[in-house]
Amino acid sequence: MRTTPANVLCIVVLAAAVAAPLSAQDAPSFRVGPALQPASPARSAMSIPQALILGIVEGVTEYLPVSSTGHLTVVQDLLGLWATPEEKSASDAYAICIQAGAIIAVLLIFFSRIRAMVRGIVGQDREGLRLFGNVVVAFIPAALIGLALEDTIKKYLYGIWPVVGAWLVGGIFILVFMIRQRGKEGAPVEGLTWRTALLIGLAQVLSLWPGVSRSLSTIAGGLFVGLSVSAAVEFSFLLGLVTLGVATIYEGVKLGHVIITTFGWASPVIGLLAAAVSAFLAVRWMIGYLQTRSLAIFGWYRILIGILVGALVIAGIVS
Repeated sequence: MRTTPANVLCIVVLAAAVAAPLSAQDAPSFRVGPALQPASPARSAMSIPQALILGIVEGVTEYLPVSSTGHLTVVQDLLGLWATPEEKSASDAYAICIQAGAIIAVLLIFFSRIRAMVRGIVGQDREGLRLFGNVVVAFIPAALIGLALEDTIKKYLYGIWPVVGAWLVGGIFILVFMIRQRGKEGAPVEGLTWRTALLIGLAQVLSLWPGVSRSLSTIAGGLFVGLSVSAAVEFSFLLGLVTLGVATIYEGVKLGHVIITTFGWASPVIGLLAAAVSAFLAVRWMIGYLQTRSLAIFGWYRILIGILVGALVIAGIVS
């Protein structure tokens, strides 16, 4: 597996998350094996270093096909942010709201495309309007199914082992799928129709399983309907603006007060800014990387992180 800056950063952040609780005197309690008892009371708020770690993890992993939800689930557990039911509720909500940082990054990088869509909405850009319509069509399946099955998904799929399974399956899928895609040339974003956009939207439904990765499912969907790698990535990012934006607003309205009551203002805002900066760097890197290389590196990374986290679960470090 070729080492890349983004993959190294993910591993370093996970390592820091493991080490941080071990080195802090007032660290949140978590279980390391059945015999070890909690050393100290749990934190009652998110610290700034914890917020920075969460922000960097979110920013680096949100648009890469490695699953930001999976990474945040593991890191939140390692940082002890689930010590009480209130903190778990606030932490889960914050893991969604922090996506606003990643949204800001993509708004900056794809500003010209977004401007074209806005011009299309007001009747000044036909291609922009068509692209906007395709994004909306692709958004609908996951939105409807996500709302209908929200409680069921949280009950059965929000856990470490489902995430580990999704990492491994997704990694194998990338490696097999990319072998079949090797050497193929695809169409630009302008080649999408509402039918092919709908197929990409149906693929995005798979990302409701935490660990699958919204980026992976939509990029794979784009390649399946005949887009080039660069076009599939671009459409995935644009679709992410709507999908993540709606999810962030929905969760913010519903549980924003819980986040502020539990964690205050400073740490969540700092985490959001860290997410914006790290997402900007990760997206710019990914766009350049895929111009000359395949997605295979992300397949190997998913398999590696799945095995690593599975080992941490078995060892009792992650629960």
